[in-house]
Amino acid sequence: MSDRKIDKETGVETTGHNWDGIEELNNPLPRWWLWTFYITIIWAIGYTIAYPAWPMISGATAGVMGYSTRAEVTEAIAAHEERNVDLVASLNQGDLNVIEAGSDLHRYATARGGAVFRAQCSQCHGAGAAGATGYPNLLDDAWLWGDYDATLASAGESIFMDNCAACHGEDARGNRMLGAPNLSDEIWLYGGDRDTLEYTVRNARFGVMPAWGQRLSEEDVRAVSIYVHALGGGE
Repeated sequence: MSDRKIDKETGVETTGHNWDGIEELNNPLPRWWLWTFYITIIWAIGYTIAYPAWPMISGATAGVMGYSTRAEVTEAIAAHEERNVDLVASLNQGDLNVIEAGSDLHRYATARGGAVFRAQCSQCHGAGAAGATGYPNLLDDAWLWGDYDATLASAGESIFMDNCAACHGEDARGNRMLGAPNLSDEIWLYGGDRDTLEYTVRNARFGVMPAWGQRLSEEDVRAVSIYVHALGGGE
């Protein structure tokens, strides 16, 4: 025998579910909804055939249309590089000291250098290049690898000459060839209070920026150099 239950008021079969005396009717779905649902299934099957979709061991199915978002990005990058090939060549081969401010090359180098700085340098030097404890401020003229006009403090002169001058120089203005900081200005990487200075002398710091030659291209190195120089600390 059939267990079908029919609602007396509507004459529609029920699902058998009952909540506080309310019967759930087993009304069929609207035709338009069913056809829309069937079309989406057909569309999905067609899409997975035409475009990359099914994950495999070493990649996804390519699809009969051969479409690839990565290929699009690669083509866009290649087109961008082709448009700027002359600027890149000038950036690689030109003298950075004579690049005219406001020129196409200067704007390109500053924009590219800014992108490189934000991606690779800002983590240590800060988003605004103002530095932090242990990391140089790139906005001033106090360069680790430069020389500056200052006088050597007289206290501990003989000890300094015997132990420190070999790197920091007899006038304590640092040595760009060695990366020895200038000790005669008021700019301190790790702090200039007495305790911090004593700790630095006793234990050293070893605060050296990692090499970027293997990670950045030649044009990126030159571009970020122009960008940093233009931040305000360029001599």
